[in-house]
Amino acid sequence: MDIVVTGAGGYLGGLLADALLQPGCPVPVRRLLLLDVAPPPPRADPRVTCRAADLAAPGAPAALLPPGTQLVFHLAAVVSGHAEQDFELGLRVNLDVTRALLDAVRALGGARLVFASTVGVFGGALPAVVHEGVAPTPQSSYGCAKAMSELLVAEYARRGWLQARTLRLPTITVRAGAANRAVTSFASGMVREPLVGRDYTVPVPPETELWVASPRAAVRNLLHAAAAGGDAAPLCLPGLTVSAGAAAAALAAARPAAAARLRWAPDPLITAMVQSFPARFDCSRALRLGYVADESFDSIVRDYIQHDLKETSA
Repeated sequence: MDIVVTGAGGYLGGLLADALLQPGCPVPVRRLLLLDVAPPPPRADPRVTCRAADLAAPGAPAALLPPGTQLVFHLAAVVSGHAEQDFELGLRVNLDVTRALLDAVRALGGARLVFASTVGVFGGALPAVVHEGVAPTPQSSYGCAKAMSELLVAEYARRGWLQARTLRLPTITVRAGAANRAVTSFASGMVREPLVGRDYTVPVPPETELWVASPRAAVRNLLHAAAAGGDAAPLCLPGLTVSAGAAAAALAAARPAAAARLRWAPDPLITAMVQSFPARFDCSRALRLGYVADESFDSIVRDYIQHDLKETSA
């Protein structure tokens, strides 16, 4: 297949690109185009092309998608904290770019789109466990733009202009590399930073809960969505409910000295936004369809230490 990944310079996009190139990948790759604002790191594979691209530029998606493209993974986004600080940029990238990309995919005729949405489309007064019948009620600019994009994706699919799968991703942790500007980035930072000997201040109370998944589980589920297909109805991906305090305990179980570097200083704005996100979901349909969940947060921490930790001064 001829495949395009937007947001391929990000941590999750990079993992997805690498997984697509592995032998035995469920999605066969003939050509792979990796797009991001800064050029994604090159791969030593003749199937890969890496390009710097501002998808928000007029006409950019239509100009960038090569003829014959069969599958697009749309991961490019301005994340939650950044979108909250810069409303215009967030709306331009998270909604306007998505619409322009949908038009570009439509013009290809029959291509498939895997759209990375977020559980942040939910917020406010919610049931204890969010099920598929719960309507999106976002409490952030990021969630609002993603919810509107979900409707557009479903509409284009309803009209038969493309095949689509919308995945509502949990908070992805533990992310390697530099922190991004998501308000939930502390879920990675509170594990990643102490493990390399740096003190870290957690900006939410210990009882604050999140719905999380590991990067590797997220990539497996993105690939499954592309390989298995399905309808365009948004699907909440499986995850785990973990509190900030439980995450700290998991770090302590793996590396006690690292956990001692954590400090707690709740930020009211970050806490309010994070606590507006639901932390429990009924993902029975996703599990029946073959999507996967992590075993535990302890296993996520152990996996990060085994595969991603480059320095262990803690």
